[in-house]
Amino acid sequence: MKKHILPFLALPFVLLNACASKQELNVVQYDVTRLKSEASNLKNEAQAIKSQTAVSYADMQQVRNDIARLNGSLEEVSHRITEQTNKNNNVFKRLGTEDSLLVHQLSGLETKAAVLEKKLATLDSRLLALEGIVGTGTEALRKDSVATTSIKPAVASTLAVEPTPATVNDASMFQEGVTLFGKKNYGAARQTFMALIKRFPTSLLVGDAQFYIADSFFSEKRYEQAIVEYQEVIAKYPKNSKRPAALYRQARSFELIGDVANAKTRYKDVVNVYPTSPEAALAKKKL
Repeated sequence: MKKHILPFLALPFVLLNACASKQELNVVQYDVTRLKSEASNLKNEAQAIKSQTAVSYADMQQVRNDIARLNGSLEEVSHRITEQTNKNNNVFKRLGTEDSLLVHQLSGLETKAAVLEKKLATLDSRLLALEGIVGTGTEALRKDSVATTSIKPAVASTLAVEPTPATVNDASMFQEGVTLFGKKNYGAARQTFMALIKRFPTSLLVGDAQFYIADSFFSEKRYEQAIVEYQEVIAKYPKNSKRPAALYRQARSFELIGDVANAKTRYKDVVNVYPTSPEAALAKKKL
């Protein structure tokens, strides 16, 4: 009897265990579903973060590209500013050179004006002396009309036999100036060359004559006047063979009076304009 009852007594416990296992299974299934949902949400959030990261990276790359482009633009602008600054500096140097030349030319003109004033004063004195002689002669003529009559034929005969001066040409005058220059008679040489330029303005020798005039002042260490006269060669005779030497010696004259900036400008002109000339080789040593 007991053997038949015991199985029935154990049945409730089995049923209770089965119910408990089913509840646990439901709980586990709920937890799994919840975890799956959370995992899905996390996956979506991760995907959103990736998308945002990609956008941010693209934005950052665009910013980098913009910065690189701006840097390139800044470098280009800086390069242009540097080029323009260099051009302006060259213009200012050239203006300084021209201004200095104008000052020297003004000084030279003032010197020439002073010389002319002295010459005029001398001529005035000679004119007064001649007027005195003429006055004395007139008085003598009034006192002795017979002597006057006899003097006139004598004067006429003297005028008639006056010798004709020898023919002078530009070449002979130039050679005379060179000879005087070689003897270091710079003043006389200068006067000869100036007379040549005045008398034969279309001669092929006027450029060389002007160079010797400048050189005469340079040899006398009158460097400011030499600068002015060398400028005459540079400006008026651009095809003359003496022009490279004129540029170099003008630069040297600037250097000797302490004008270093204009000296360097002229030395550069020699090198740039006449790179194969002997003067260019000398100028390079000065730079």
